[in-house]
Amino acid sequence: MSERYSPSLVAEGPLVFVSGQVPEAPDGSVAEGDAAEQARQAFRNIAAALAPHGADLRHVVKLTYYLRHIADLDGVRSALEEFLVHRPRPASTLVEVAGLVDTRYLLEIDAVATLPRA
Repeated sequence: MSERYSPSLVAEGPLVFVSGQVPEAPDGSVAEGDAAEQARQAFRNIAAALAPHGADLRHVVKLTYYLRHIADLDGVRSALEEFLVHRPRPASTLVEVAGLVDTRYLLEIDAVATLPRA
């Protein structure tokens, strides 16, 4: 079994579905640099989307990565190691895509998380 993801997880609801997050900061600027930096911004955006629901990255049970270049995978993995330190890791899917909505984006990441129990 991989340390980077879990092949399967059992999660109790309710669930939060986070739309695809791109490497764009709240001020509209796009994270400059490589895929690792862009993934860091996408993870920050996921965390911000979860916060109003009382959840955080520890509650993520599924991630889907859309990469323009599969060669960027190592950079994305380094960001994953920084932001998702909990175990078990979320289940995940990685897809290489021909393009994203903005040519400056190297990736997009969506998430499914459980809401913490009251």
